Amino acid sequence: MIGAYLDAFVPPFGLLLLGAFLKHRLLPNDVVWAGLEKLIFWVLLPSLLVGAISGVEMGQVPLLGMMLAIWVGLGLGTVLSVLLSRAFRQDHPGMTSVLQGGIRFNNLMGFAIAGAIMGPAGLALGAVATGLIVPFVQFVTTIAFAIGRPGRLRLLPLLRQVFLNPLIVACIVGFAVAMLGGLPHGVQPLIRSLGQATVALGLLAVGAALSLGALKDRLPLQLVTSGLKLLVVPAITYAMCLLLGLEQMPTAMAVLFMALPTAATSYVMARAMGGDAPLMAAITTIEHILAAATLPFWIAVILR
Repeated sequence: MIGAYLDAFVPPFGLLLLGAFLKHRLLPNDVVWAGLEKLIFWVLLPSLLVGAISGVEMGQVPLLGMMLAIWVGLGLGTVLSVLLSRAFRQDHPGMTSVLQGGIRFNNLMGFAIAGAIMGPAGLALGAVATGLIVPFVQFVTTIAFAIGRPGRLRLLPLLRQVFLNPLIVACIVGFAVAMLGGLPHGVQPLIRSLGQATVALGLLAVGAALSLGALKDRLPLQLVTSGLKLLVVPAITYAMCLLLGLEQMPTAMAVLFMALPTAATSYVMARAMGGDAPLMAAITTIEHILAAATLPFWIAVILR
């Protein structure tokens, strides 16, 4: 059992540490990492999602149950994040960073752990969980940033921004292809080859984006936000899975992907859209550190 845990958790956290080392010692140029992040976001991660989701037999997946469990967890996580930011007297940019820390997720880490513990079946259900999480999170965070901008909130540009997100497009394509019977010969190995490069490169890029120096910024708020993301939100999701009677595998993937630390791209989004970038960098870093303890805890709970 210990060996299985080491096989599942040493690779993703080892890649994070290696990414941090490479950024500070071998590849300090930010342009290198910016290019890698763009490649992952626009090509590799969408390929991983399409390849994994398209191979799912939709009739055998409790899609409605997973959707309810995940969306209830995300909905309550959204409300609690906003209330938390108000309790700590944060301005609107600070609220958006707490919100991203409370509901966004590092799906690359999820795929690494799911594949190690559950194999191809875990990857497939992890992709389904991702396909349910991404549209909700992108919609909520996009609205949150838009509310803070001057001028009237315009619905059509907002929806266009949400649904042109490459991850949402990939999820829609993956589900559509799965319902049509899967990817055709030739295309399938191409897409999956691109997807296989995603996890290692993605975790290296996440590690390069983390900063221990950021931890000095509003530490109590960081810790409470981390507790919400890593413990409270997955606990809500787990309770919903039990209430809905989901089997162990879909429950495991729903809870695992909801228990992941926030995405490293949260910092990029905060910086680009007027959020509190220093606070976002701090929350991202501390959640990844604490996840080294909380993720094994959740795996032990759901696979006991």
